[in-house]
Amino acid sequence: MTKIIVNGFQGSMGKVVCSLIKEDKNCEITAGIDIYDENSMMPFPTFIDINSCDMMADVIIDFSTNTATSNLIDYCLRQKLPLVLCTTGLSEDNLKKVEDASKHIPIFRSSNMSMGINLICNILKKYSKILSESGFDIEIIEKHHNKKIDAPSGTALLLAETINNSMDNKFNYIYDRSKVKENRNTDQIGISSIRGGTIVGEHSIIFAGNCETIEFKHSALSKELFGVGAINAAKFIVGKPPKIYNMEDLIENSI
Repeated sequence: MTKIIVNGFQGSMGKVVCSLIKEDKNCEITAGIDIYDENSMMPFPTFIDINSCDMMADVIIDFSTNTATSNLIDYCLRQKLPLVLCTTGLSEDNLKKVEDASKHIPIFRSSNMSMGINLICNILKKYSKILSESGFDIEIIEKHHNKKIDAPSGTALLLAETINNSMDNKFNYIYDRSKVKENRNTDQIGISSIRGGTIVGEHSIIFAGNCETIEFKHSALSKELFGVGAINAAKFIVGKPPKIYNMEDLIENSI
């Protein structure tokens, strides 16, 4: 039985994770953390401040905000707790703190907990260089609901970085072409963000060449997709040695 603390349990993804864990016979929630914990009436102990949490657990799943990340990592280090970090929009200071903490505790971090997105990343690693060197321009379009704060999405940046890393980081990211009146350069990856309605998440990677276009597209139809990935990551990371893990590690472990 995997014992889990859910950080940000009152958020939209936190509620999804709690619901999924409730139906999972192999794990349970031992505590929930959320600054909006007012009359939550949850079937587990809840805390407004993570530092007040005195419940035992095997791992923490975090779907909160980037402003809570530093405090969360400090808590995990003190408690020697593995962390599944699903919050996006992390600052450079936060990323440095994650890197430093991973020398002492296992941290599972992925900008997207979907197996489909991460399989697309594997495809991009293999074929982006071939397509780019054949004259294909690269554009990424991401769409999300109107409540999403950060832009571009963490997943869009994950896709861009996957391509860029396979090409010795030769690309610059362009987020807005409205002020630039010039032809498109070949060393660019364009990233466009759309916010509206209740779109769970859509990502398209377009390779536009001479007289042909190749497009990879992923559509998330339910937030449960990300919750399942986070819970699987939590089960996977318990007992692992300190380092940063990602969905590629989880996929390889599942093969």
